[in-house]
Amino acid sequence: MRLLPVPSLPEIRLYTAHPGSGLRRLLEPDDGADEGTAEPQPPYWAYAWAGGAVLARYILDRPSTVAGRRVLDLGAGSGLVGIAAALAGASELIAAEIDRNGIVALGLNAAANGVAVTIIGKDITAGPPPAVDLVLAGDVFYGQAVARRVIPFLDRCLAAGIEVLVGDPGRAWLPRPRLRLLGEYQVPDVGGNGGGAPKPSEVFQFVAAAAD
Repeated sequence: MRLLPVPSLPEIRLYTAHPGSGLRRLLEPDDGADEGTAEPQPPYWAYAWAGGAVLARYILDRPSTVAGRRVLDLGAGSGLVGIAAALAGASELIAAEIDRNGIVALGLNAAANGVAVTIIGKDITAGPPPAVDLVLAGDVFYGQAVARRVIPFLDRCLAAGIEVLVGDPGRAWLPRPRLRLLGEYQVPDVGGNGGGAPKPSEVFQFVAAAAD
């Protein structure tokens, strides 16, 4: 993999997939597809997804969002969002990632950008949130099963007084009634198989459910 600047985020370099990187051997069927129709899915940590890119861009443009705060990068993948937070002045960075290859890539990317990160290599969504001030969730609503795990976890974060920011280009399971728009950017959606053309993506604050 090649260490390259991220499109729309030249401040950050990531180890990025290319035709000669040999990542096809890591392809896995899509667990969310119907049996017999599953297509191999590329390693998500090897690409910049629009939801992570838009959230990282927002943070770098508004460093006061994270400055001096303890930050959790949820579903960190390549580490793009968390790296942006560290570069913008977060006092502590925790990244949660379950893929073993993603964990390695995350550590390499953090080192390449000169930031320190504590990696939690397991699914934390079933338990209480760690001791942080802010959760950053970039592109975590790409599937129904994932959304059903993430939303209750984010609710526990709110109950613990933790702020939650979401970056997303409009995935199918985005819980729009729970989101307050903060900003919009045009960023490529390389990881979402959208190609390199910029598309509108948004940053939201995740808010408590309205009372009945």
